[in-house]
Formats: sequence, structure tokens, C-alpha cells
Amino acid sequence: MKELRVGIAGLGRLGRVHAANLAHKIPGAVLTAACVPGADSQAYARQELGLEKVYGDFREMVADPELDAVAIVSPSGEHCWQIEAALDAGKHVFSEKPLGVTMEQCLQAEAAVARHPELVCMLGFMRRYDKSYAYAKEKIAAGAIGTPYLVKSTGIDPEAVVEGAIRYSGTSGGIFLDSAIHDMDLMRWFLGSEAAEVYAMGCTFKHPAFQDAGDDETGVAVYKFKNGAMGMVHVGRTAPYGYHIETEIVGTEGTIRISAVPEKNRAMVYDVNGARTECVESFPERFAEAYLTEMEEFVRCVREGRKPDTGVADGIYATRVGYATTEAWKTGKIVKI
Repeated sequence: MKELRVGIAGLGRLGRVHAANLAHKIPGAVLTAACVPGADSQAYARQELGLEKVYGDFREMVADPELDAVAIVSPSGEHCWQIEAALDAGKHVFSEKPLGVTMEQCLQAEAAVARHPELVCMLGFMRRYDKSYAYAKEKIAAGAIGTPYLVKSTGIDPEAVVEGAIRYSGTSGGIFLDSAIHDMDLMRWFLGSEAAEVYAMGCTFKHPAFQDAGDDETGVAVYKFKNGAMGMVHVGRTAPYGYHIETEIVGTEGTIRISAVPEKNRAMVYDVNGARTECVESFPERFAEAYLTEMEEFVRCVREGRKPDTGVADGIYATRVGYATTEAWKTGKIVKI
């Protein structure tokens, strides 16, 4: 197959990561267009990415007959209609998570995928493509820890970017939909079962602006799965030391822990504060390789005519669990999923 000509929608922090990967790092793909609002983002597309085709209207971009595929990295509420529009225009689709912010949106995207079985539609659950998480999955499949029965996940954003989180909190859908979708996907992936019920709670001790917006700065949720296994998620927005992502999978014969210390690298710093390991500062830094690997897989799927492992069905599952968790958090009740 010829080079895959890709257009990107959205050039925010993560959009620029995907754009740089498509433009410079993925054999068989070429970034040819961008759809972004605002003069600054459009100038970035032209000057930094060297793109001649820069659109302000998504439907106009996907109508381009020279475009083969689109990468959707726009705000969450735009994902599903853009997936539908791109597929109906005959374009292959990569979309960042979450699939949508309502179940109605998710079902809209699911129907569009069903109408176009000839096209690839991949959802960006990039942690599955991180080497450590992929290795853990392989070890579990090989029986290294026996039968997995508990997954514990922690995801805490750095305090350094808390003001942005506060500004976004009024429209984020709540801390669990905003911050725990990847963890919900990983629990299902590692345990090989679907969540059956959830209990959740939240609190705010440092930034009351979160509660003013109807949100919380920290949340904890506990899940029971259909096969009897359990899951626990702790998400927050105030890590003083950096970006903290940690996952532990407990089995009948052993345990696997991923990123127990969110290390920036393997260096140890010795100074007036003692001997210390510096922490990774952001999700683009922690998962830089995973973002590249997942986009490489999308390009390969299109060029080889096969379907990816992460699709709309996974997005629908995560969204459903996310809404049930949000209901449990708001009501203080155990919610059936």
C-alpha cells in the first residue's frame, strides 16, 4: 500500500504529540492536513508541521479525496460525531479516549463503525501499548501469577498543573470520567471479566474550587467483577512530586507491580536533600513511547487490512463503567453495572 495520508483534528498538548509522531517518526504514514480552531493553532500547523492543508471545519477536511485517515485528538465531546463523519466520508479513524461523554454519543459511533466494516476504527487506550503494561499482560497470560483476582490502580496528576484541572472541572464529567477511564480499561484487560458493581467516594482538602464546580480533587472506587475478582482505583489531581501512575495485579501465585515509583529515569540524584529518584512530570513524558507504538499499530492495521485490538466496544465499556462510577460517587450507593 502507498503511504497512508493522515489528517489530524486537534493540536493541544496530546494532539501535538500525535502530530509529531505522524509527521516524523512512523514509516508508511505522512501527516498531510490538520483541523484546528484559532489562529495560533493554525499557525503552528503551518509553521511547525509544514502543512499546507489547514482547516477550521472538520467535515471539510474529511471531504478531501486525497486523505486516507484521520486522527481525532479533539475535545472529548467532539469525538463521536467526528468518528461518524470521518467513517461516512470513507476515512479510517484513530480516536483518542474517551470514546464519548454520553452513552448516546458512544452508540452513535458504534452504529457508524457497524456501517463501515471495511474501515479501521481504533481507540487510543495507549497504556495497553506501553512496554511495562504489555509485558504484565503477557506474564499473566503465561500463568506467571496464577489467576489474577485483584487490580489496584493509582493515577494522580501533578499539582503543578492543578489550575488547568480546576478550569476544566466544570465540564469534565467528574473526576472518574476525566481521570480513571484508562484504569477501568486495564482492570477489564488484566482480569478478563466485566465489572458488575461499584462503590465510589471523593473528597477535597486543598482546592475547594473543585467542589464549587461539582467535582472533587481525589476519588476512590471499588469494583466487583462478574468472575468474583475485585478492582480498586485511586485518582487525584494534587501529586506534589510529579505524575504518578501505578498499577498492581495480584494473583493466586504472585503479584506484578508497574511503576511503583514513577521514575523519570534510572538516575539517582545525590544533593542536600539526600539520595533521591526524580519523578516523571506529565503523561506525554511517561507514555511517549506508548503513544508512538499505538499510532504505529493503527498505521499497520490500515496498511495490512486488519482490525486493531482496541476499538469502539472497549470505549463503550469504559464509558459505561465510568458513568456507573460517577453515579456511585454522587449518590453514595453501590451501583450495578
